[in-house]
Amino acid sequence: MTIGKDLLDGPPPTLLPDDPAAEQLAAGVDPDTVVREFPTSSLAWAVLSDQAWAEGKVVESYAFARVGYHRGLDALRRSGWKGHGPVPWGHEPNQGFLRCLRSLARAAGAIGEHAEVDRIAVFIDDCDPSVPRD
Repeated sequence: MTIGKDLLDGPPPTLLPDDPAAEQLAAGVDPDTVVREFPTSSLAWAVLSDQAWAEGKVVESYAFARVGYHRGLDALRRSGWKGHGPVPWGHEPNQGFLRCLRSLARAAGAIGEHAEVDRIAVFIDDCDPSVPRD
């Protein structure tokens, strides 16, 4: 028996490559500037979504999260993801996509899109049940 082998033969975890926007965001560069330089960065869109949410701009938060979610799906597919399987929160480059999912659920709930909230909860659990829910 091989140690570490998935006994259920599920797909291996998908690990996104490093996000060049992360360094700029960590350095305090304005997220609007960062997303213009790195429009495919889910992390930059997640930060914009969180900022909009904090300012009470629910629709804008939803829109930013939706863009980041779709950019993340594109990145996951480029990394070999086939529409299912683990996307571990512990791998930092995955966190932008997972944060967008979380923000999308939050904003969807605020606009009454409850079926979307339920769908995203299942999706997050399928990716990694340890994703923080705050």
